[in-house]
Amino acid sequence: MQPVTDGDEEAGGEDSALVRQVAQTILNGFNKHYRLFLAITREAKTYFEHRVWQATRHASQKRILFYTQRVAEARAILRDTYALAEFNDATWRAIKLRYITLLYEHRQPELAESFYNSVFTSLYDRRYYNNQNIFVRPGLSTEYLDDGDATYHSFYPARDGLTNSVRRMLQSYRFAAPYHDLERDAERITAQVREHFGNLGELSPNFQVHTLTALFYRNKAAYIIGRANNDADIIPFAIALMNNGWGGVYVDALLIDSDDIANIFSFARAYFMVDTETPSAVVRFLLRMLPTKTAADIYTAIGLQKQGKTEFYRDFLHHLRNSSDLLEIAPGTKGMVMSVFTLPSYPFVFKVINDRFAPPKKVTRSIVKEKYQLVKMHDRVGRMADTLEFSYAAFPRERFSADLLAELERSIAKSLDYEDDMVVIRHMYIERRLEPLNIYLEKHSDAESQAAMVDYGRTVKDLAAANIFPGDLLLKNFGVTRHGRVIFYDYDEIELMTDCRFRKIPPPRFPEDEMSLEPWYSIGDADVFPEEFPRFILHDSRVKAVFSQHHSELFDPAYWQSVQAQVSAGAYQNVFPYARRKRFKHIFGRETRARTDAHNSETPNRHEDDD
Repeated sequence: MQPVTDGDEEAGGEDSALVRQVAQTILNGFNKHYRLFLAITREAKTYFEHRVWQATRHASQKRILFYTQRVAEARAILRDTYALAEFNDATWRAIKLRYITLLYEHRQPELAESFYNSVFTSLYDRRYYNNQNIFVRPGLSTEYLDDGDATYHSFYPARDGLTNSVRRMLQSYRFAAPYHDLERDAERITAQVREHFGNLGELSPNFQVHTLTALFYRNKAAYIIGRANNDADIIPFAIALMNNGWGGVYVDALLIDSDDIANIFSFARAYFMVDTETPSAVVRFLLRMLPTKTAADIYTAIGLQKQGKTEFYRDFLHHLRNSSDLLEIAPGTKGMVMSVFTLPSYPFVFKVINDRFAPPKKVTRSIVKEKYQLVKMHDRVGRMADTLEFSYAAFPRERFSADLLAELERSIAKSLDYEDDMVVIRHMYIERRLEPLNIYLEKHSDAESQAAMVDYGRTVKDLAAANIFPGDLLLKNFGVTRHGRVIFYDYDEIELMTDCRFRKIPPPRFPEDEMSLEPWYSIGDADVFPEEFPRFILHDSRVKAVFSQHHSELFDPAYWQSVQAQVSAGAYQNVFPYARRKRFKHIFGRETRARTDAHNSETPNRHEDDD
């Protein structure tokens, strides 16, 4: 173990050998992390070309764990090599300054700074780190930081013609599998653009189209992400590419509507696999075309969720400094497992595991954490909210309402500390704030409520196809986005479909059985009785008929057993993040399309508008 001095140099010196070595050790840990991260990300292209869908899923899950593993490795090296107990604030300030100099020509400086924070905070108690020891604000700017190669391709329809430009765009993305019919794809895209925008003669002579050079891979699709620039107007778009396995790669859809683009980058979907040496350049490109998204949203969407967490934290601190409203108990039905609060002016909720769970809850704190980790690792198919997990999060005490603070002291006392003028919560989850479905139904029209309940049924079906049974189907556990999309967000009772036993309620043995308060049949821990679902979810007479019309099979054990069998057989369903009507259904003709869909998925594909 190296001592804290190096010859006559003090450990806290501006550039001692020790300072240089420690800084380089941490950076080496990050460089290893990102090298491995990119290596597994680049495999997505091969998996798409050869249609190895299960490998795509496993790679996505495996990649999520890389960061924590590399931080642990770097921490172990530092502890084994240096006498960290003898390091003082001056030492770490010098190390941080040296670290900044090492990032001057780095292509991922913002990620490397977050990695530094993770390593440092894993070494010390929360009371030890402060703004001088970690990167609360970025140390280096990433503006105009680009790859050696171009971040995006540029095309000029006003000069070269729209069809030619579309053709060149598609040709700029090459695969081991050929395009099924590139000319037809180019013509279809051109026709849709003309139909969408009407008179193209109104376009500026400087009209340009930019597409990111990196493709965005997720599930069974590859997406070309781009923006059309018509003078000051920016028109975002995405082109969904599929590989049918027998005819090659083809364009499945051109997405131009802003809601479609936002849905592709939804917080309820799995992370993209995006091959980029300079992620800040990709994020900067996307922020220009997605004005409702934040840097935290974009970093998270491209699989850099730790950087997304850093960006969220910085944004939240900035918002706290520039707002005055109080943290308060979140609206909705109070849960038995989590205490939930929110800042009305900020679109997120903060969830803390309660110290005790009232009956009939049987879960434990460790089980709840396992459930949330399961969701983090799982394909969320656009139906489960992503979470940010924080430890020892500090809030100004003056920003808590009296009611909230009293509630937290009653419910989460073991997770609550006070340090000077701060309230410290030892562990919590942060999610996007949604309007609970049960409250949504009370406040909205019959038509809106019926549409939400139909989408609620789709949510349950999408989750089942992804091997997730929500466990608790009560409407309070589901929320509605501003686009009217239903999302599941309460995970303490979720189970894998393959771990459930879906049963039909046995007929009563005697007439008295039906009058008994206790069931006349045995119930195991894994047993689920779909026939009971209506009495939990169909209290509102306005939605009962329409829900039963669209989703009556959810009350039949045979339906669940059939989905369970498909999942057990290894079926990998593709849940499209856009409606069926957005697809180029007529590309291959009806008979060929049926063959294409059969090859694209081991089970029937689901779309945003499927019943």
